[in-house]
Parts: sequence; C-alpha cells; structure tokens
Amino acid sequence: MDDKNVLRRGQKFYLAIRRFLDIIFSGLGLILISWFLLIIALLIKCTSKGPVFFRQERVGKNKKIFRIFKFRTMRADAPEIAPSEMSEEEQKAMEYGFGNFLRKFSIDELPQLINIFLGHMSFIGPRPGAAHNEEELIKLREEHHPSAFLVRPGLSGYAQIKMHRDHDPLKKAELDSYYVAHCNFFFDTKLFFQTLFSIFSRNKGK
Repeated sequence: MDDKNVLRRGQKFYLAIRRFLDIIFSGLGLILISWFLLIIALLIKCTSKGPVFFRQERVGKNKKIFRIFKFRTMRADAPEIAPSEMSEEEQKAMEYGFGNFLRKFSIDELPQLINIFLGHMSFIGPRPGAAHNEEELIKLREEHHPSAFLVRPGLSGYAQIKMHRDHDPLKKAELDSYYVAHCNFFFDTKLFFQTLFSIFSRNKGK
C-alpha cells in the first residue's frame, strides 16, 4: 500500500480509543433518547404512509458496504436519488410535512446512533457515500491520498461543515482527504461543536 495512504501510528491509537468511546456514547445515547425515538417513529406512522426508517447501502471503512439508518423524511413514492442530483426545491417537494421538520432540525439522523454502536460509523468522519448513487464521489475518494476509506464514516464531517449544501464531489473528496490527514482528538472535538453550532444557528429564528 502507498505510504501516503497509511495512517500514522498516533492516529491508529487515537482511532482505537475513539471506537471505544463511540460504543459507550452511542449506547448511552440510544438508552437515554429511546423514548424520544419511539415518539418520532409513532408520529411518522401517523403523518405519512410508508416505513418509519429510510435504509440505504452506503460505503464505509475499507469500502465495506453497510445499511445506514435514518428516519424517513421523503414520501414513500420518492425516487432514491443522491442529493447532488436534486435541487433544494425538488427535495422539499418530495418531503411530507413532518419529514420537513425532521430534516430541518437533523432529527432524521438520530437512528445512525445504531450504526455507530455497531461499528459502521463514528460520530465524526467523512459522510458515507451512497453505494449505488454516488459512484463519482467514491472513485474520487479512492484517488485522493490519504483516502477517506481509511477511517469510519461519520454522523458529521469536515466536508459537511465546510460545504453546507454544496455537493461538488471533487471538493468533498479533497476535504475528506484533508480530514483523514489531520484526524486527531482536538480536530474531532472542534468539528463536533461546529456541527452543533451549525444546526442551532441554521434554524435560529425559523
């Protein structure tokens, strides 16, 4: 393997510790908010037709495929298209009323605590690309060194924070590679709080 595509010893140690913390915090999170998740699930069933969860194959660490869990925010008949191929107006047109609320406050992402607990994801890392809808992004991530596939994908990530609603795959792959090269405890902590700030500031006054 190319030396440029190998994690440093210190990063490997940190990521091993981070996996342990992911298990603890995702497990505690699922226990503490289980009542809230149940209420959301019931409201989804009462306000729209279709399943509670949206499940999709995503590409994770070492390019392993896993199924991501999200609360469904789109109508049951909405096409499974990558966000990069839909305008904001088209996405909103596919949403149902309560689904719009879930997406607005990022509540639809909460079931990914299951993915974190199972080891598919981490709290911070490159967002996992859709296995069958984002082939260009996956290819670009392979070509960049270090590759985004060296680490577990995240609930939130550096590219997601920097790009907001921009879905340019090349820029995303570059930012993902930068994240992997600089991945450490302090960078992850900074990104975690930037994510919280972004959610609250985005919806402030709305």
